[in-house]
Amino acid sequence: MGTGLIIFLVLAFFIFMSSFFTVKQQTSVIIERFGKFQSVRNSGLQLKIPLVDRLAGRVNLKIQQLDVIIETKTRDNVFIKMKVSVQFKVIQEKVYEAFYKLEYPHDQITSYVFDVVRAEVPKLKLDDVFERKDDIAVAVKRELNEAMSTYGYDIINTLVTDIDPDIQVKNAMNRINAADREKTAAEFEAESSRIRIVAKAKAEAESKRLQGQGIADQRREIARGLVESVEVLNSVGINSQEASALIVVTQHYDTLQAIGADTNSNLILLPNSPQAGSDMLNNMVASFSASNQVGEMMKKNNKKIEKPKPIQPQSGYEDDIQPDVQQ
Repeated sequence: MGTGLIIFLVLAFFIFMSSFFTVKQQTSVIIERFGKFQSVRNSGLQLKIPLVDRLAGRVNLKIQQLDVIIETKTRDNVFIKMKVSVQFKVIQEKVYEAFYKLEYPHDQITSYVFDVVRAEVPKLKLDDVFERKDDIAVAVKRELNEAMSTYGYDIINTLVTDIDPDIQVKNAMNRINAADREKTAAEFEAESSRIRIVAKAKAEAESKRLQGQGIADQRREIARGLVESVEVLNSVGINSQEASALIVVTQHYDTLQAIGADTNSNLILLPNSPQAGSDMLNNMVASFSASNQVGEMMKKNNKKIEKPKPIQPQSGYEDDIQPDVQQ
């Protein structure tokens, strides 16, 4: 067998093998014949005419994501950077349009995203941008679907994934937020302090009321005991003054005994001499006597004031009567 025949057979084998090709899953292949579109081949083993048909390109049918960063300003003149993530895919029935009508789909999508965002964000204030980011994403998706469906692309979803104001603006917002929270905390602390003060005042008032009631009850019982003691002493022939003096002297020595019973007491009772009891008794008896005398004098004076005076005739009337009496 000649060398030329071997070379021919080898070339024929390679040409035959080149007529077969495979297409991966979620991928489409564009076949051109002499530079003209021939067909779209999907996943699997495919056959083409060698030296006539060629693979013009492969189109990815998977969902893709494009992140677009846009710098724009809000209605209150705050510049922000927004990150918009666009999820899209090629429609399998429109692979021809996606391959031949649009050369740079990423640039086309980016342009539409810029256009929509810079039309929507300047209508909103900075706070509204954060609150209505979903509305911005919906507007971007709607605009992209209308524009890209003609080129064989389907917009799955659009997401506003980041809103980044200027660093000074963020610091100002943080200070405002911190001040607002400090104000709220101060209000709660003031309310808590007020509640504690009111509760403490109510507790003190109730304590004073109960303490006063206890003191009043104590004094009432002491007075009742003194009355009973005086009545018992009166029954054995001791008058009220002597009984009162005896009770006071007894309480004096009871107090001295109570003070002496406490070893840690620093209380000093004055006067505290041996003659203190007798002096106290004499003073009380003298005071009782003086008070009785004063009471008797006040009664006499009241009786004199209450006694009616005789009616005296008028001087002019007496002058008229005197001549008759002489006659």
